[in-house]
Amino acid sequence: MAKITYRSPDGTDTVVDVASPGTVMRGAKLNNIDGIEAQCGGSAQCGTCHVYIDEANTLPLPPMHEVEDDVLYGTASPRRETSRLSCQLPVSDDMDGLLVHLPEAQS
Repeated sequence: MAKITYRSPDGTDTVVDVASPGTVMRGAKLNNIDGIEAQCGGSAQCGTCHVYIDEANTLPLPPMHEVEDDVLYGTASPRRETSRLSCQLPVSDDMDGLLVHLPEAQS
C-alpha cells in the first residue's frame, strides 16, 4: 500500500491509499479522482491518464517504455520532462509519498 497524492491544476491535493498490485491510474479511478480519464482502460493507447511527476520526486519509478514515450507526444496537455502515463506506473510500497500533478486537460 502506498499513499499517493494527486494534485489538481487548481492546487487541491487528494491523498489516497493505493494497493499493489495496481497502477497510479487505477488508484485514481478507484478513488474517483477527477482529471484521469483513462479511456483505453490502461493499455497505453490513448494518453488520457497523463500525469506530471513532481519535480522533487526521489522515489524509484520504472523506466519509460517506447510505447509510453510515443503516446506522450499526442496528449492534450503539453508533454514535459516529468510526463508519464499513470497506467504505466505500477504501485509498490516504495512509491509511498508519490506526488503527481494532473494536467489541465486529458482529451
